[in-house]
Amino acid sequence: MNDDVGVRLRSIRQQLGLSQRKLAKSAGVANATISQIESGTINPTVSMLKRILDGIPLSLSEFFSDELELADKIFFRAEELRELGKDGVSYRQVGLNLGEKSLQMMKECYQPGTTTGKHPLTHQGEECGIVLSGKLEVTVGNQTQVLKAGDAYYFNSQLAHQFKNSGRVPCEVISACTPPSF
Repeated sequence: MNDDVGVRLRSIRQQLGLSQRKLAKSAGVANATISQIESGTINPTVSMLKRILDGIPLSLSEFFSDELELADKIFFRAEELRELGKDGVSYRQVGLNLGEKSLQMMKECYQPGTTTGKHPLTHQGEECGIVLSGKLEVTVGNQTQVLKAGDAYYFNSQLAHQFKNSGRVPCEVISACTPPSF
């Protein structure tokens, strides 16, 4: 994620006329968390930022978008894939603004030992993916499996879920979810 997450969050919150307290309440986080992110005291994990943005509601791709995507854009070069990850987890999204789209597809890369965060993710819809290389520990609800190249997952995204690279080499995954949640 960019270093200006706090500045961007404050700007969007103010444009929407939300106080820190109101955003914190709708996101289910402490008021101090919003304050610390906006002041740059803490840098949120992807899962924490997603939780906060769900309180707006705003997707991660919309949060980081600087430009509107042309509706008729069909092809995307590798360098055009929007990076949504940080701290050893890369999420490269196909397309820019997915607010009016029904599908989100990403190429994910987890460095050894990295995870989607301390807090499980939950959102509306369904999610699936195929492991291209490495090992990925996937926890959905109370079930956990370590998947390797060629293995896949598919689940209802309302179930709490987390991903972790439990191997010694980077893990690459192609994933999709509907509706877009990042």
